[in-house]
Amino acid sequence: MTQILLSDAQAVILSTACAREDGAVFPVTASLKGGAVGNVCKSLLKLGLIEEIAATDLNTVWRHDEERGPITLRATPLAYSTLGITDEPGETPPPETPTAPVKRRKGTKQETLIEMLRAEGGATIDEIVAQTGWQSHTVRGAMSGALKKKLGLEVTSEKIEGRGRVYRLPAA
Repeated sequence: MTQILLSDAQAVILSTACAREDGAVFPVTASLKGGAVGNVCKSLLKLGLIEEIAATDLNTVWRHDEERGPITLRATPLAYSTLGITDEPGETPPPETPTAPVKRRKGTKQETLIEMLRAEGGATIDEIVAQTGWQSHTVRGAMSGALKKKLGLEVTSEKIEGRGRVYRLPAA
């Protein structure tokens, strides 16, 4: 069986849904903005990790279908097994059984950026530019857009004498 690699946003939404008794995706607790929730849900649908069902609560509507009415999303059995929870949503693993870590894509520039910002001394724009090959404005955009707005991470900065402005993320 092929392993499914999940982004941070996909893993957060999916694990939250699997933690709910009914497997409901909505309400989404991840701090994703704009169309990010829709894009993540579409990708999870395409992977078969979530499915569309009739919505009973109007606060959890994903979309409206002319034939079926309001539609919401819930985790599929594949989602539970992908996260290493159980094969069936109604079961809970025994407490002594550790769950498998979520598989995420490796080697991305965004991952490199996060690692640099989580390092003990943080990172300057110039250091990030040298490591990723991005332009300085792209680094700033990635920090404010992808990290802060989409992933909800708190990027802090301070000016350090002899080094300049240093950006940090709290350790995971």
